[in-house]
Amino acid sequence: MTNLMSLIRRLGAVAVLAALTACASPSKPYDYTAFKEAKPASLLVLPPVNDTPDVNATYGVLSNLSMPLGEAGYYVLPVSLVDETLRTNGVTTASDARHIDAGKLRQIFGADAVLYVDVKQYGSVYKVLMSETIVEVQAKLVDLRTGTLLWDGKASASSAEQNNNQGLIGALLTQVINNLTDRSYDIAGLASNRLVYAPNGLLPGPRARQPVKN
Repeated sequence: MTNLMSLIRRLGAVAVLAALTACASPSKPYDYTAFKEAKPASLLVLPPVNDTPDVNATYGVLSNLSMPLGEAGYYVLPVSLVDETLRTNGVTTASDARHIDAGKLRQIFGADAVLYVDVKQYGSVYKVLMSETIVEVQAKLVDLRTGTLLWDGKASASSAEQNNNQGLIGALLTQVINNLTDRSYDIAGLASNRLVYAPNGLLPGPRARQPVKN
């Protein structure tokens, strides 16, 4: 019996070690070969395609992308000007803009690359005595000169990250705040920063203060 219990404990320890090793394994490094060859300096950010029920998702995410991209060292065409140009030319939805040929976008805007963004989650999820605001985005960067995919990634953020230690009163207060304010907009800013600066995010652009040596 003693030997059996000892064997069970050993097997349990091995299983735990294996699980911890699997969780600790680093994510696979992204292949930036095409990105480094293209060296994009100017970016066109099209209005994100909204896959959520929230009508504010497209512009909530779009208005949060310029700052992190600019701080990362890229010239970003003014998103309001881009949106106005598209509408003036009859392109009134993000889905329509998505189908414009890369060469045509290059001809109109003159950017090196275009960032396509999809909003997968945007808004509050209501639970017992609390609500959680979640924003999830996916993106891909395409070279407008060649049509080559340079990079793709995704990121998410949630208000629950800041609410894990709150009590009942805190949970109720958070729900009231989420109802009275556009909490999704702030969470979209956090998700946008993560999209750009994640370990497998965009490489620093030519205007970055401290460019990473390749």
